[in-house]
Amino acid sequence: MASKTQVVGVIGAGSFGSAIGNLLSHNTDVLLYSRQQDLVDEINETHRHPNLDVDISPKVTATTDLEQIADRCTLIFPIVPSANFRQMMKDLSPFLHPYHILIHGTKGLDLRKITEEDLEKGRIKPDSVITMSEVIREESVVVRVGCLSGPNLASEIFEGQPTATVIGSKFDEVIELGKSMLSSRRFQVFGTYEIKGAELAGALKNIIAIGSGILTGLGMGKNIQSLLITRGLMEMIYFGRALGSSPKPFVGTAGIGDLVCTATSPRSRNFTFGYRLGQGEKPDDILNSMPEVAEGVRTLRIAKYLADNLKLHVPITQMLYRAVYQGYDISEAIDYLMRYPYYVDVDFM
Repeated sequence: MASKTQVVGVIGAGSFGSAIGNLLSHNTDVLLYSRQQDLVDEINETHRHPNLDVDISPKVTATTDLEQIADRCTLIFPIVPSANFRQMMKDLSPFLHPYHILIHGTKGLDLRKITEEDLEKGRIKPDSVITMSEVIREESVVVRVGCLSGPNLASEIFEGQPTATVIGSKFDEVIELGKSMLSSRRFQVFGTYEIKGAELAGALKNIIAIGSGILTGLGMGKNIQSLLITRGLMEMIYFGRALGSSPKPFVGTAGIGDLVCTATSPRSRNFTFGYRLGQGEKPDDILNSMPEVAEGVRTLRIAKYLADNLKLHVPITQMLYRAVYQGYDISEAIDYLMRYPYYVDVDFM
């Protein structure tokens, strides 16, 4: 077990990675990795993140050296977009050893051995869709792996607002070490052994957040938003079951908690993407103008093709896919969902 004086690494200096770095600095010194030398220099010289316009703790030191992160840190938090996660692990892997502990904070999915042609034609099978913890185990010798799930809006963390998170892992040591490094007066940390469910919940809720943002962008109220969130949770559980998870993680902090947070806040990138879509902007224009990745857009594509393969009844996912990727009229999509024949309210208990 590492002591609180040990340096902890964070890979990824985006909003969430930087927020986690600040949280960790309450208990330990932090090494924060970024590929951008200018950003590293700015953080080290001014203790400000220029892209986010926020203060960075003096106990956080930025670096462009992955080998230094692995050499000095037993505990590392990789927090990079899902599309870049596997390559990041390939770059980091030569410096890792079995004694390392990795707790990732990436809320997305990876596609194993899928070509761009496969993706374009929707050739996705369940065993092709894997989580970031599975990527870590595939690409490195690290055994003790965990995930950091929500609800975690980076902007609220920077402001010091009270919040909570969930660390999922099959190892008590990972959960306890993560708790000791992250816990503070305003940051409560829970643990769960159901890591896969926590990861899937964190990824899939971003799809529903896009839908919720669309409704708000269209000027619709809380009644239909609550319906979307409730039915969206059901679809998340269907996907979870199909990929080997029980419903339990989805009805806890990492599931409902993160879903409500992400699907109702203008500070959520996925909600914001949906809101702007509802306001009439084009998907490509929105994505090109956003400073950081809206993970739900990529996850939506994966989930749609997976649902087709498994013949899952997930009308929200299907309609959102058509609206985002095929230019389907959003008002017609909402009308379809309102008329969709749900025969029971809850069927997973």
